[in-house]
Amino acid sequence: MRRAIFSGSSFEREIGYARAVVDGEWVFVSGTTGFDYASMTIADDVAAQTEQCLANIATALAEAGCGFADVVRVRYILPDADDFPACWPALRHCFGAVPPAATMIAAGLADPRMKIEIEVTARRRAAEEERDA
Repeated sequence: MRRAIFSGSSFEREIGYARAVVDGEWVFVSGTTGFDYASMTIADDVAAQTEQCLANIATALAEAGCGFADVVRVRYILPDADDFPACWPALRHCFGAVPPAATMIAAGLADPRMKIEIEVTARRRAAEEERDA
């Protein structure tokens, strides 16, 4: 069963995508930036943007019935690769206990204010347990 999760970001409506898609036991979270979707503001600092990205992702994962421990793949996209080490403490906090496979890519992002975008794929253990029951 496929279900879309929306964060309320104006980007989702304007571009035409969901924050996340749940398809059976799999959860695919779209590339997520450091915008605070309630105020549609974004910090100037890459570390603060990383924390907001992770908060946005945590909200989508929770709505899908899972969390960071369920993430099996993560992609980090930064316009400036030199900014990546500043992100590590927040990333280690969320992913350090159960590390996923990871890739970091240096590439331009849709808005010059964006310093990082994070995309994750998770596998819901609850879905697997429900199927086995």
